[in-house]
Amino acid sequence: MRKLIVGSRRSKLAITQSQQFIEKLKAVDPELDIEIKEIVTKGDRIVDKQLSKVGGKGLFVKEIQNELFDHGIDMAIHSLKDVPSVIPEGLTLGCIPDRENPYDAYIAKNHVPLHELPDNSIVGTSSLRRGAQILAKYPKLQIKWIRGNIDTRLSKLETEDFDAILLAAAGLKRMGWSDDIVTTYLDKETLIPAIGQGALGIECRADDEELLALLKQVHNEDVADCVTAERTFLERMNGSCQVPIGGYATKSSDGTIEFTGLIMSPDGKERYEHTERGENPIEIGEKVTEVLNAQGAYEIIKALNEEQ
Repeated sequence: MRKLIVGSRRSKLAITQSQQFIEKLKAVDPELDIEIKEIVTKGDRIVDKQLSKVGGKGLFVKEIQNELFDHGIDMAIHSLKDVPSVIPEGLTLGCIPDRENPYDAYIAKNHVPLHELPDNSIVGTSSLRRGAQILAKYPKLQIKWIRGNIDTRLSKLETEDFDAILLAAAGLKRMGWSDDIVTTYLDKETLIPAIGQGALGIECRADDEELLALLKQVHNEDVADCVTAERTFLERMNGSCQVPIGGYATKSSDGTIEFTGLIMSPDGKERYEHTERGENPIEIGEKVTEVLNAQGAYEIIKALNEEQ
């Protein structure tokens, strides 16, 4: 096998999860020579604006994809929730490895439970999806925009006027944070995750047969089926980070996939949610899309996209 160059965002989390995936590959072939090339993306450069305000699709992946096209790297290790639902022609997701905890972590000062937060408490998040779902259940709370890596956000919880923050559980776990720091992990009954949250997407050139054969050895087909249902829904709904959209699929031992899709208004006052079960992930994602569109969900997406 030739030397492989992996493209990664420069953040500590991106580098860490790239290193962890490389270890998986080296468990298959200890002789592999793999180097990480750090790439600064548009999403990394914009730190003073809410991502939903600056055209969310592809903010963390476009420069990395360009490196793939230019043969500057051989593969990219993405957080799948950052990857737009349509992959450019010539590239492919060559592998979806094991999924980390897909849920959101709620972290509060003094570990005050979410349902016990006093009125007007401030919850920090940079996600419209998280904010909308919290406001729907707890309309007397306030949502305040927060950006930065995990360390930065945890620091802001202590030093600024936040009473609690919401983070992806997967990032905390991959960075080695103890469960002790988390007040609670919010299951999908409380907060439906982002599309692909907790999963990685390993992107490479579609004609790189040697690399694709290697990646196949660490591919998790059950996780791939689940995220396919989720990403089909994302694509058909024309969703992006400008839209409070969520979705989570699981696959049971008998091969049945259960997928719940969610569309909300940013203020949490409108909610469209539907669950489907079946064996074909694309059909399930499409069916949930049909049901939510029939209920009127696309009007929210259309209005939000027109605002951008």
